[in-house]
Amino acid sequence: MTALPRGETPGSPAADDDSVVAAPSAAVPAPPAGDEGHDGAEGPTTADDAETSPGDGEAAEADTGTDGTNAADGAVDGAAAPAPLSEAEAELAAQRELRERIEKRRAEKESPIAAGAKLSGKAADLLAAVRAVESGEKPATAFFDSPAPSASRRTAPAPAPVRPRVPEPAPAPQGASPEAVTSAAAVLAEGRAPGELAGPAAEVLGAQAAEILREDPWQLLAVPGVRPEQADGFARALLGAQCGPDDERRTSALVGWLLERAALQGHTVLDATAVGAALAERSVTDPEAAVQHAVAEGVVLVFQDGQDDRHDQESAAPAESAEPGENAEAGAADPAAQEPVQVLLGLDRYALAEESLADGLARLVNACEKDADWTEAASAAGSPSAAELISAVAAHGLVAHTGGEAARAEPAALITAARGLGLRALGAAHSADGRRRLAEAVGDPSAAVTLAGLLSGAEGPGRDEEGAIAVDLLVLLDAPQLDVETGAALVESLADGARLVLSGDPGVLGSAGAGRVFADVLAARACPQTVSRTPDPGPIGELVSGIGIGELNQVAAPGKEVVIVPVRDAGEAVHRTVQLVADSVPRAIGVPSSDTQVITVGHGGSAGTRALNAALKQRLNPGPGRFGGFDPGDRVVHVPAPGRTVPGVVVSADAEGLHLDCAGTKAVVPQERVESSVRHGWALTAHQAAGMRWPAVVVVLPGDAAQGLSRPWVYTAFSRGERHLSVVHGVDQALPRAVAQPPAQDRTTRLRTLLETPAQ
Repeated sequence: MTALPRGETPGSPAADDDSVVAAPSAAVPAPPAGDEGHDGAEGPTTADDAETSPGDGEAAEADTGTDGTNAADGAVDGAAAPAPLSEAEAELAAQRELRERIEKRRAEKESPIAAGAKLSGKAADLLAAVRAVESGEKPATAFFDSPAPSASRRTAPAPAPVRPRVPEPAPAPQGASPEAVTSAAAVLAEGRAPGELAGPAAEVLGAQAAEILREDPWQLLAVPGVRPEQADGFARALLGAQCGPDDERRTSALVGWLLERAALQGHTVLDATAVGAALAERSVTDPEAAVQHAVAEGVVLVFQDGQDDRHDQESAAPAESAEPGENAEAGAADPAAQEPVQVLLGLDRYALAEESLADGLARLVNACEKDADWTEAASAAGSPSAAELISAVAAHGLVAHTGGEAARAEPAALITAARGLGLRALGAAHSADGRRRLAEAVGDPSAAVTLAGLLSGAEGPGRDEEGAIAVDLLVLLDAPQLDVETGAALVESLADGARLVLSGDPGVLGSAGAGRVFADVLAARACPQTVSRTPDPGPIGELVSGIGIGELNQVAAPGKEVVIVPVRDAGEAVHRTVQLVADSVPRAIGVPSSDTQVITVGHGGSAGTRALNAALKQRLNPGPGRFGGFDPGDRVVHVPAPGRTVPGVVVSADAEGLHLDCAGTKAVVPQERVESSVRHGWALTAHQAAGMRWPAVVVVLPGDAAQGLSRPWVYTAFSRGERHLSVVHGVDQALPRAVAQPPAQDRTTRLRTLLETPAQ
């Protein structure tokens, strides 16, 4: 549980004064060794935990004095010191002050305590009981015969007023000062590096970029897109004979660069052996020493998860009957005891995110009211799978739900049922298209938001006075698209007592950011899991279901729901794709070109997104590209942040930037960000298309795409079409081989281990 600073109790001024509550994102140093609060029940200590009481008045009373201190110990008012009080008198005074504060706070509240803002009711009673038992104040048996408090039905809160949306420029990173850019450009010129790197270098390294680069030229690797050989050339030009492959500045920068590049591939950590091998390939003669230096310098963190647990278990094993030396001999004979411990290296941002996420999920598991009676709501559900999900959520604070597209009706039924019980229930999707589909399923647009909009405050009910999202139940759809940093931010934004449901299809591609949150939660079995028994309908659903188990079956498609178009080469693939989008699909299927999406393996190549978009623009919306390569009417995708793909249509351009219409929402992309964040969108990659669906989809598989195919890729691409799927097929037997190959765990993370490790 979260420990209060010594000298403060929940009734102390620091705990009650709302004016000193820090922002929820403010970092708080971890408590010192030996402090309470590391049992994993409530997750990481936040600013709110340190400065506010952990629950309502009853919970606060139960927590008073558990650490051997009282409010009188920490009260300093600056007045003349009164006559010394006895210990009993001080305790009575502290309790009286605490009761007065509790009554005052209750009187100020004009509405019932919002569930999720603070613990209340039975959850608060349980928390108080646990603290009383842990402190030794009462024996555990004292609570066995306690009567259960009557459950009071909370009235549904009034819907929040809809805030008008106004077009706003897309958020841009804080630019570097002209002076910093000029200074950095001078150093880059001295090292014969491209001058266009000056701006990015100043943004990444800050105002002292010039000094940093002059002192450590390999810091240029921190600039996106710079490779080690380019940084080596820059360093040789600046340092001359002082430059060498084993320079500690070089090896440390290389270690950090390897971890950053791994994060782009989804890893949060890497095996130290793999890092050493990569360093050896880059002429580092002593990779082990280089890794040790990088750890000592704080460039990366080192982890040996599980080693402490095994050591504790071995130390706790009874040894009374063992003869001297017997344990040593047994350990030497046991191959498991000889097994080397895996050493992992990670960047601090991802390590902290995974640990914060694991702690936050454990807090949600333990902090909610677990005996809520939702029997009537479950019995009224439209399907057995929906009833099972509702029953699981009623009894648990964290639930995982898996299923295909048709299974999204079950989270929608859960949201409807929870709102009928007076709870503030909300669904969050990865994309605006997912938000639209969820809102249609629930029948209430206010019940669905995008995850990015919810976290930024642009969508949803907003946050309470403590900075927590004002919800009692949050259902996160498209959970496989959740990366660790976004997951940590989400969990930290949920108050004690809130319920979280992670729902998604485990067969699709993972998140664009680092981590595999949904897969790790499922693998760790950290919470109840409900598996939908609702199959996706139609020929496309049958085809995709077979792909999910490794079978590429022929399906009957009397309405031309699935069409295979064989091609011989990439040029023919592009030609047939344009023909399908512009003519065949609108004529034969009745889906216009604007509702047909092309999906291919990558951006480059003779049939990648660039080539396909150029050909499709020439046919569907020809023009000179007078707005930075774009014309009004062009289909585009806007990438406001890594991992977020927002489809839109170009409306116009002016001095403010490029104006887009993104599914009815206006967006303005500043001129300086158009080139880096806007692309034509007739053709996307499967990673970009994840979390979205279209009436018709054309999947392009040219011959050179065979190496990029996998079962998750095929599953994701083929399942994007609602009514029609055309496959431009040029990979021959590579497609069934990719489907038959079991998906491998291609990302190295620590979250599963953290979730499986019991709280100490």
